[in-house]
Amino acid sequence: MTRGRTARTRGRRWRARTAVGALLAALLCVLAAAPSQAAGYRYWSFWDRDGGTWTYATQGPGTARPEDGDVQGFRFSVSENSQDAAKPRGPADFADICAKTPARDGRKRIGLVLDFGTRADAPRGESPPAPRLACARVAEDATSAEALASVAKPLRYDSKALLCAIDGYPESGCGEQVSGDGTDRSRAEEKPRPEGTANQDQGGGGPSVGLIAGIAAVAVLGGAAFWQARRRRG
Repeated sequence: MTRGRTARTRGRRWRARTAVGALLAALLCVLAAAPSQAAGYRYWSFWDRDGGTWTYATQGPGTARPEDGDVQGFRFSVSENSQDAAKPRGPADFADICAKTPARDGRKRIGLVLDFGTRADAPRGESPPAPRLACARVAEDATSAEALASVAKPLRYDSKALLCAIDGYPESGCGEQVSGDGTDRSRAEEKPRPEGTANQDQGGGGPSVGLIAGIAAVAVLGGAAFWQARRRRG
């Protein structure tokens, strides 16, 4: 009688362990099926120089009107939003940038830092030019876009006025989404905003609701199976 009870107990334990193992395997399948997290968006970000610090511009270059002596920067990179966007690199002193461009009545001078980014951020098949400095001497009411166009043509914009290329770089693409493995996933509705504000509705920034629900369900079932196995042993 004792042997039969022991055999039944062992059978229950084996079935419980098998159920927990199956649930854990299901959890691994849910995790494996999860979409890869997006690395961000490949685009030109726009910056203002405030003293010795770069700050993400609150206006797009088409509406911003810098004053004489201002320094602005453009950086091409992959970033999720304005909080993690890469800043322009290198020197950014107005006196140095515009040392060879004398002042003129009725005109203003804007120092521009053009950082074409790294090879890792470049679209497939393209190599970024070296960063460069430029002094734009433009009309007193000129926008940042007009100052940029005076020293770094050709520029390229999309239909929503998002700056796509400076000095012809990159040759194609505009604000495309880039997945964690470096693959482009163009989603026009999620392009970075030309005003410089961060996207709040970007996809791929974390686990989906379905993934979280699946993990929770598997965890609950696994816990129930483990608890039932313990109760039977008791």
